[in-house]
Amino acid sequence: MNWKAKPVTHNKKQRIAVYFENNTEWNNRIKKLEDAKWSNTLKAWHLPDTEENRKKFKLDLQINLSSTHLKKVEEFIRWLRSKRYSDNTIKTYGDALLSFLKYYHYKLINDIDNEDVIAFNNDFILKNKLSASYQNQVVNAIKLFFIKIENTKLNVELVHRPKRPKLLPNVLSKEEVKELLDATQNPKHKAMLSLIYACGLRCSEVLNLKPEHLDTKRGVLIIKEAKGNKDRIAPLSIKIIELLRTYYLSYKPQKYLFEGQEKGNAYDARSLQNVLKQSLNKTTIKRPVTLHWLRHSYATHLLENGTDLRYIQEILGHKSSKTTEIYTHVSTKSIQKIISPFDNL
Repeated sequence: MNWKAKPVTHNKKQRIAVYFENNTEWNNRIKKLEDAKWSNTLKAWHLPDTEENRKKFKLDLQINLSSTHLKKVEEFIRWLRSKRYSDNTIKTYGDALLSFLKYYHYKLINDIDNEDVIAFNNDFILKNKLSASYQNQVVNAIKLFFIKIENTKLNVELVHRPKRPKLLPNVLSKEEVKELLDATQNPKHKAMLSLIYACGLRCSEVLNLKPEHLDTKRGVLIIKEAKGNKDRIAPLSIKIIELLRTYYLSYKPQKYLFEGQEKGNAYDARSLQNVLKQSLNKTTIKRPVTLHWLRHSYATHLLENGTDLRYIQEILGHKSSKTTEIYTHVSTKSIQKIISPFDNL
């Protein structure tokens, strides 16, 4: 049977219209597709313009933005660079804005309004079960972008951020951290994982370190241009200094403290994640540990050792004390002192 499908704009939404001669079998089949509707105006069935439906009806999956849209995205990225946003943030916001504008590729930017943002959240983000974190990134990108656009119908003050789930940080016990580090035999790999835990570093922070950032005389590590373009310091214990000294004498890095196979190039983040996976396979730990767990574990263990929250906040580089306070919910020091009424039965 002959049929034709094409992208259309219907009731201010991007849909795929499917045209075919009246046929009971085809009518029944298309009715079963999600959100399939008949339009007397189009004289056709129409469905959401999604990647899945494009595949189903053999349409081009590539949505090409107009040169105007692309120039605006490039202008936004240049603005982010001029404000000295980090490379990660620039990429994240740029990609998020591209996703949003591709969804509304059929609309002029100045015609996008708040209802479109709500529809994008519901029909794209929630429907595809994307995270609240991703939704928040999209909202941040949209807000920053539209602040720079004049004569827009979108009121950025009314664009709301999603309510984030209140998840507790994942933490390893001291025994588990020791088991993990003991299972790491390669001196460079051991030094990297040990330093992340010993100073509560993010993955990007340990990879951006240079030898001159180690101030062994003062016993501190200088973390340059970390998240938020802020410098901070973290204490270096004698034990980690000795471990790093042994590593340094063996590998003699040229530019970065931890370099890849080519001298002068920083170690790759994905390679470091693989290092962690390989070490985990040699332990009894069965949980899906990530590098960030070591940072969480460091903060929690500091708290359990009696370190003041204000110092932990400074060491971790948290902008708000509320971010640091979450570790009070996973520390077991006080909880273990509570006697269960069950024990008195």
